[in-house]
Amino acid sequence: VQLQAAGGGLVQPGGSLRLSCATSGFSLDYYAIGWFRQAPGKEREPVSCISAGDGTTNYADSVKGRFSISRDNAKSTVYLQMNSLKPEDTAVYYCATDLVCLLGTMSSVAGSWGQGTLVTVSS
Repeated sequence: VQLQAAGGGLVQPGGSLRLSCATSGFSLDYYAIGWFRQAPGKEREPVSCISAGDGTTNYADSVKGRFSISRDNAKSTVYLQMNSLKPEDTAVYYCATDLVCLLGTMSSVAGSWGQGTLVTVSS
């Protein structure tokens, strides 16, 4: 099981970034993928997830309406489109699998993690 997050960088407030999570060793048909983030001095928090099968999605209240998660099963890749970014979105973003992702529920823990990608929102 491998997950590789990419796409972070420096962006101005109001800008956009798209993160990607390339996976291998398992199928997105059977495993949910979640995005988590950890800001400096804060605990890691769940951001969004997409379930296996029907692709049910969940979002933290802080990102609803601004972030969108999607997947490309053929490429074994999950994306996190982040729009209208705010300074408080600054964090290291991680993708993970082996987690619970149901309608209205996303676990705060996961079994397998990728390395993080840093997103900095600053003018």
